[in-house]
Amino acid sequence: MSRPWSPAVPRRTFALLAAAGLLLGASACGGGGDPGSSAGGKVTITVTGQPPTSQPFERGVFDADVKEFEAAHPNIKIEPHEGFMDPKTFGAKLAGGQLEDVYYVYFTDPAQIIARHQAADITEAVKNVPHVNDIKPELLDNFRGPNGKLYGLPTMNYTMGLLYSRPLFQKAGLDPDKPPRTWDEVRAAAKKISALGNGIVGYADYSKNNQGGWHLTGWLASMGGSVARKDGSKWVADFDNEKGKAALTMLHDLRWTDDSMGSKQLLEAQDVQRMMGAGQLGMYMAAPDNVPVLVKQFNGKYEDYGIAGMPDGKGTLLGGEGYMINPKASPEKIKAGLEWIQWKYLNPDRFEKHIKQYVDGKQPVGLPAEPTPDVWQGAVRDQQLTLKAKYANVPAHNYQSYVDSTGTIKGSVEPPNAQQVYAILDSVMQAVLTDRNANIDQQLSSAAAKVTSVLAQVK
Repeated sequence: MSRPWSPAVPRRTFALLAAAGLLLGASACGGGGDPGSSAGGKVTITVTGQPPTSQPFERGVFDADVKEFEAAHPNIKIEPHEGFMDPKTFGAKLAGGQLEDVYYVYFTDPAQIIARHQAADITEAVKNVPHVNDIKPELLDNFRGPNGKLYGLPTMNYTMGLLYSRPLFQKAGLDPDKPPRTWDEVRAAAKKISALGNGIVGYADYSKNNQGGWHLTGWLASMGGSVARKDGSKWVADFDNEKGKAALTMLHDLRWTDDSMGSKQLLEAQDVQRMMGAGQLGMYMAAPDNVPVLVKQFNGKYEDYGIAGMPDGKGTLLGGEGYMINPKASPEKIKAGLEWIQWKYLNPDRFEKHIKQYVDGKQPVGLPAEPTPDVWQGAVRDQQLTLKAKYANVPAHNYQSYVDSTGTIKGSVEPPNAQQVYAILDSVMQAVLTDRNANIDQQLSSAAAKVTSVLAQVK
């Protein structure tokens, strides 16, 4: 997957850092794109998203796309800037008026950016952009303000699922083509995998650096619950209830009653990925972009992994990324910026060419992720799936359970002030996974009061 970070850094780790950088710009009034065009009527736009030179394949694709776009759009010049949402510079750019004309955001960011008037209203301009109506409505809604206006476009989407080791399933007498569909089935499978011995762990989960809170939010979504809900005009915690107790009770039983999670806890993404890559872990909650990381960074093999939809299937945590436009951009720059976003990221006419680039570059094709994003619905989604199947160079059938679930499962975006909420929920995960006698009711009550206080800051 083309990724806005070093492949050694998980998406969530980078996102947490990026969110911290975003907060630095809370008082900024927006970017500083100049309103004019260059000589001869050519519009020059600055754009983020150019991968670093340490990612030669992704950088090569991006730079080639810039040249092809400019050739097809002689009145637009692209000035690419390396990086995506760098926490070291993003806040300073906002505060100093140096924000690019077209800039990258995580799904956790648009609401705050819109509230601070740091993005251009593209509601009218986007009416002339092809294929916008083929994008999943819930993804577009993530870029809408309270007034219903549109301020950005999604370009990548992921949902959480269950990543599992096919070899360990086989060794434990489980069918790797029929992964667990419920948490009860996960628990039963984890017990069998753990019984293999030799330090093998049935199921693992995160519990520090805000990643535990993120995964607990995923647990709640899978059970039809949520971390936060709107109560009138205010946001309040929504997990001190039966769904929250069910999630933590299942984690407690996996850890203590069944001993299926091993004794080593306080884990984060790289710990769990290392276990899976070494063949010592049966299952963990993850998005599909974890598979290339396991292969490239932890010596895994594509054929060894499967991905299923979220257990229980009542919901899943939705994440992703997209692009917004500088609020000071001229109408000409807004139009040019939207042409670039659509052509580069949201262009069904280039699906096959883009997939072939990945095949020629010996990159994975057939995963429910890159090289074409899962942002589509209807006929365009069918077109995308057909082409990925045609050119697949990894065992796409390993991920069919996940793909089948994405068309029906409800996706929930992350809560407001997500990183502060996750930091609080980390302590809940840690308590349950390190203390056999942790009082779950007390943990939920205490955390809910703290989360409601954090959510009270949301405007």
